[in-house]
Amino acid sequence: MRTIKAADIVPKVADMVRHASIHLPADVKRAFKDRMAAEDSPAAREIFRQLLENSDMAEATGLPLCQDCGLAVFFVDVGEDVVVQGSLKDAVTRGMVLGYQEGFLRKSSCDPMTRANTGDNTPAIIHFDFVPGDRIRIAFMAKGGGSENMSRVTMLSPAQGWEGIRRFVVERVAEAGPNPCPPIMLGVGVGGTFERAPILAKRALLRHLDERHPDPKIAALEDELLDAVNRLGIGPMGLGGQTTCLGVKIEMAPCHLASLPLAVNVQCHSIRHEEVVV
Repeated sequence: MRTIKAADIVPKVADMVRHASIHLPADVKRAFKDRMAAEDSPAAREIFRQLLENSDMAEATGLPLCQDCGLAVFFVDVGEDVVVQGSLKDAVTRGMVLGYQEGFLRKSSCDPMTRANTGDNTPAIIHFDFVPGDRIRIAFMAKGGGSENMSRVTMLSPAQGWEGIRRFVVERVAEAGPNPCPPIMLGVGVGGTFERAPILAKRALLRHLDERHPDPKIAALEDELLDAVNRLGIGPMGLGGQTTCLGVKIEMAPCHLASLPLAVNVQCHSIRHEEVVV
């Protein structure tokens, strides 16, 4: 067994939050450059140029990539051979609060009815899981409202199968149009239960754009969806072009024989995520 002090996790989470809000991941930058070179549309190429310039300016100035610094979403995988001294949940939350304060990041969490701001972006959205090993893996995602509003969950009938899944995903992107600030990334959760599917979809967004699904059959389905979505022609910021979506990531889980849960979680072009292993 390995002992980890909860207090040691606080600064690591704070650093992760600040870094993710300012530094665009390398795989996203590469995708911007590759797609800019492939675009036929001058408007689409100009949008990619501006997105790359924005990324460079954020790093140079230490200012956020986007004014919507999002709600803080964490996936925390706790090793079964770990003993935590103190509250792990409180440590992650305190680290998040510190990161948003020190990074001068906008606090977006509010009461759903009164709309009164909580003032510190609490509560953090934390998904815990137990995994083999003696480490704690903490993944952070800043989830903005514009893209989150375009996300959906539905319960298909088993008879609808892959065609039903494909149709729902493509129609969802078409209906969203320019609202989620494309080029987007899509997380697709298939199976599980009503609440499990959207968690699968959100976790899928943590995968790198160039990361292939280990199951070749699912990887092929991801490619098929990406091609279908990009054929919509919405393009960067909705101005038309060949790149509406940078990547589609699918996660699946067994489901009840009478149901086919499906969730589509949309991420904007500012794909802000980071992870740390303690």
